[in-house]
Amino acid sequence: MTGNNRTIISQFLLLGLPIPPEHQHLFYALFLAMYLTTILGNLIIIILILLDSHLHTPMYLFLSNLSFSDLCFSCVTMPKLLQNMQSQDPSITYMGCLTQMYFLFFFGDMESFLLVAMAYDRYVAICFPLHYTSIMSPKLCVSLLLPLWLLAAFNATMHTLLMARLSFCENNVILQFFCDILALLKLACSDTYINELMIFIMSCLIGIIPFLLIVMSYAKIVFSILKVHSTQTIHKVFSTCGSHLSVVSLFYGTVIGLYLCPPANNSTVKETVVAMMYTVVTPMLNPFIYSLRNKDIKEALIRIFYTKKISL
Repeated sequence: MTGNNRTIISQFLLLGLPIPPEHQHLFYALFLAMYLTTILGNLIIIILILLDSHLHTPMYLFLSNLSFSDLCFSCVTMPKLLQNMQSQDPSITYMGCLTQMYFLFFFGDMESFLLVAMAYDRYVAICFPLHYTSIMSPKLCVSLLLPLWLLAAFNATMHTLLMARLSFCENNVILQFFCDILALLKLACSDTYINELMIFIMSCLIGIIPFLLIVMSYAKIVFSILKVHSTQTIHKVFSTCGSHLSVVSLFYGTVIGLYLCPPANNSTVKETVVAMMYTVVTPMLNPFIYSLRNKDIKEALIRIFYTKKISL
């Protein structure tokens, strides 16, 4: 397309939530409640881990990072969604859209990385219990976390810079409630081959490989506990890993459903629902999954409240 036919886009329209006007207030209240629940739930997990010395272990170090990532991930999409619903104005600036896309990649990648780190932690704890302390040392945990945060920042920066080089024409309507990279590529009027190639390569490196590593970790855990004939031990292992498996299923199930198995019919509505699951519902449910199924978290909560009550 020639430069004369090119239009400079200063804003996009986020039209991913086809809510009838008479139901706007109801859905606004619902999404606001979900957002506040996400913030409160993840903050409680982070504060408990910080305050309770019994939770200063590798597992809960990774969990606190996951809660922080979930909290920020929700903050990337929900405030803008609530603002657009309140003002009835679905617009977002060009720079705002790129910024949102950057942080979606950043915290989405961190979610994937942290789930792998937590799976490795469970693998070491169950398969090598006597060597757990020496293997999962504080130095190793920091050595795992720091490169993961840097890799997530690199991937998010790369995709954002590649998106910034594209030209956009007259169509500025994004059929999603956030600046999804695939939806943005559909609007571009310049060559998107490099963008699509890098999405494919990095999706394999950051999406599929971590998922396979999690599957391998739990396959080794299953083979390890099959050698144990104690029902009590098997029940304890599954109880320990149940929370993490639930979070993995929620996160990867929705991401795979959206990006690897796109629906054929009613794609816009179904894609929006699935995207809502992994950007809004999953970060909200994660704290409840870990607190309801985790004995240590419940005991830490009781200890903190008991200590505060005594001090008062």
